[in-house]
Amino acid sequence: MEKLLIKIADLAKDCETLYGIKVIYKNAVQMNHVKKLRKKLYALKKSEGIEFVHGCGKRKTSLQRSIETLEEYLSKFKEYTKKVYTFGNRNSYSKTDADATFMRMKEDAMKNGQLKPAYNLQHGVDSEYITWLTIGPQPTDTTTLIPFLKIMEERLNFKYLKIVADAGYESEENYSFIEENNQIAFIKPSNYEISKTRKYKNDIGKLDNMNYIEQEDFYTCLNNKKLKADGVKVTKSKTGYKSEKTVYICEDCCNCSYKSSCIKGNNSKTPLEQRTKKFETSKKFNRQRKEDLERIITEEGCLLRVNRSIQAEGSFAQIKQDMNFRRFMCRGQKNVLAESILLAIAHNINKLHNKIQDNRTGKHLFELKKTA
Repeated sequence: MEKLLIKIADLAKDCETLYGIKVIYKNAVQMNHVKKLRKKLYALKKSEGIEFVHGCGKRKTSLQRSIETLEEYLSKFKEYTKKVYTFGNRNSYSKTDADATFMRMKEDAMKNGQLKPAYNLQHGVDSEYITWLTIGPQPTDTTTLIPFLKIMEERLNFKYLKIVADAGYESEENYSFIEENNQIAFIKPSNYEISKTRKYKNDIGKLDNMNYIEQEDFYTCLNNKKLKADGVKVTKSKTGYKSEKTVYICEDCCNCSYKSSCIKGNNSKTPLEQRTKKFETSKKFNRQRKEDLERIITEEGCLLRVNRSIQAEGSFAQIKQDMNFRRFMCRGQKNVLAESILLAIAHNINKLHNKIQDNRTGKHLFELKKTA
């Protein structure tokens, strides 16, 4: 689009030189200027009685070439504008299904990470039944949680007290929404598994491995140097959520024997000897993650997380494997949503039948298996 606008601006300047038609004002070309140029070029053609020629052996006038070039550029501009409108807030869309977004799939037959047009299907599961579902264009799960909870609460006229989700849904925005909505988050932190490894625990450059003095608001590193707050940085997510991050800088990193292990980033142009330990972190997110971590490691948290794995992931497994449903048969988000609802109804009927047969109709959660 940007290159096309540059070409249109150059053509407008050439027309000013060739035909004395001035449409550029303050070195800026707008679309109303281009429309004026087009109108004046056709008026010039009519006044001079120029007939356009086509085919081999016929020489086009400079006016005809200018008009044809302008028409080509305008046609391209309309095409690009239509594509930008179709994109919306997405980074891609499929020509065969404009509502679908290109995503990396788990099933990769070529094993080259190829992108395929897909939808992000979200299941809300309670007592092994799919109680709500949504279809969206988001390639990641982080931004799907809030719209899912909002529309579910609106349509069902009630809200669940405890929200259980995996690490893909963790963000400050999601934590904040759940808090403000008077709900309790049981979301597995994204660094939960890696934080238990020896490598992570021995990494002295990690924020979690530094001592924090809350009263004076500073961290201390392994060399007992203070990392003091140097200001607040406000970041804005794609959804418009604003997060305040505090910037911390070490008071003195000169001649530190731990510098190579503490300061990361090999792409910096500044030599390691001249660099100072610096990082930014959100106090609100740290507090929310800490509280959430304390909840998920309790007996109740373990029970809910185990059941999330069994029930939520199980709903997809049963539809894909037991019902042998691997791809949507329809195109368009509305049609795919309708297809997903029919699948969910079939899944719930099968689930009810199985629970009746196994005499489990009164049970909502699977019990934790305790090791001897």
